[in-house]
Amino acid sequence: MITNSTSETLGLYTDYYELSMAQGYFLAGKKDEITVFDYFYRTNPFAGGFLVFAGLADLLQALSAFKYSEQDLNYLRKLGFDPGFLNYLKHFRFNGTIYSVREGELVFPNEPLVRVEGNIIEAQLIETLLLNFLNYQSLIATKAFRIKLVCGEKPFADFGLRRAHGTGGIMASRAAIIGGASSTSNVLAGYLYDITVTGTMAHSWVQSFENELTAFRKYAVFYPKHTTLLVDTYDTLKSGIPNAITVAKELEESGNRLAGIRLDSGDLAYLSKKGRKMLDSAGLSYVRIIASNQLNEYVISSLNEQQAPIDGYGIGTELVTGKPDAALDGVYKLAICDDLPRMKISENIEKMTFPGRKSLYRYYDGEGNFYRDAILLENEDPETCDLIYNSVHADKWTRVTGLSREKLHQKVFEHNKIVQPLPAPKECQEYLSTRERLLPAEHKRFIMPHIYKVGTSQKLLDLRDELRKNINNQY
Repeated sequence: MITNSTSETLGLYTDYYELSMAQGYFLAGKKDEITVFDYFYRTNPFAGGFLVFAGLADLLQALSAFKYSEQDLNYLRKLGFDPGFLNYLKHFRFNGTIYSVREGELVFPNEPLVRVEGNIIEAQLIETLLLNFLNYQSLIATKAFRIKLVCGEKPFADFGLRRAHGTGGIMASRAAIIGGASSTSNVLAGYLYDITVTGTMAHSWVQSFENELTAFRKYAVFYPKHTTLLVDTYDTLKSGIPNAITVAKELEESGNRLAGIRLDSGDLAYLSKKGRKMLDSAGLSYVRIIASNQLNEYVISSLNEQQAPIDGYGIGTELVTGKPDAALDGVYKLAICDDLPRMKISENIEKMTFPGRKSLYRYYDGEGNFYRDAILLENEDPETCDLIYNSVHADKWTRVTGLSREKLHQKVFEHNKIVQPLPAPKECQEYLSTRERLLPAEHKRFIMPHIYKVGTSQKLLDLRDELRKNINNQY
């Protein structure tokens, strides 16, 4: 997506300190040292019980375009970068290897979702890009999925472009579809990602005509097959819905049907109930009621509790800005450098990182539902891992002997090429739907969700503890 809308080269899509460190590695003679970095996050957004992983396809396509043009190098030259380093960047492409969980996967805190292997310069330079794409799209996909959980079979559309953070609205629309949205108002996102686009009308259309009925009639003339009328410009019950009924009857005479009415203000539960009665009394039970206006998962849940007869939703600000969370706390941490395991030390054991090259497994209970996830060293045989341990409280463990399991990582990028088919956003949504059915309900509730257990192997704990002891002795 990003390559179509800004530049054909993305080498400058980074923070300054990434380039400074990369140059330092080059000048220090470390450029050929092989590294492994892990991407993970620490806290579930929205005080929820999970995260929907998203943004991978955009990331991989961007990495294919991650290089430096002459204009880019001239700019870096003005910033004072070393000529030898700039000559290195002239031929730079990301040739590392990336392993990742699938887009649309349900994942949990502290799991290594993406593993990046490559020389220290290439792995360092892509950090900002990776975090930018994955953190944002995963946040929005998770918000959309929460909305989908309360909407059930009722569709909802992404209406958020005008409230999104600049061009981030393009990625937000993609992520919204992955999380469960049925369509978007965002035409550019529709074009770039082959997403269904939708929309009704604004109050300005109604206001621009001499009266509301004329505005409705004109719109119906131009769009007789898919007319949805915005009924709250003046008075929803006294004017908007009665005029919509008039136009619906006129459409019937021409062999067409009014698709729906949209409520965009007021008490949506009350107005939808009154509106439903008015439409049904007029023989228009087929006309759908769509609601918008500052909706989120909690408002929709309340409307459900009030049995509001709403057939679908348009959701904007709350969705594409990820309210009330401003960002996902995803991080990118070094796990191996120059064939040696590395880790970050902290007085808080929860903030310590796990060293080494790791793989992520998911175990299933006897009914085929998600039961536990486990982080193992890549060279471990999972058949020999009978127990997995809480990484903070090692006295807490789970026996996984005999349980069915699957490896969640797959190779997705190697030698500057994408090596797995990139699913469309709708395909990611379908995959998420299959995974959601396997996640027990207690992890999906909004209030105090049950914590999904993620364990580590004994060998990984031993490596961490040994390395921590060595570092403490050194410093």
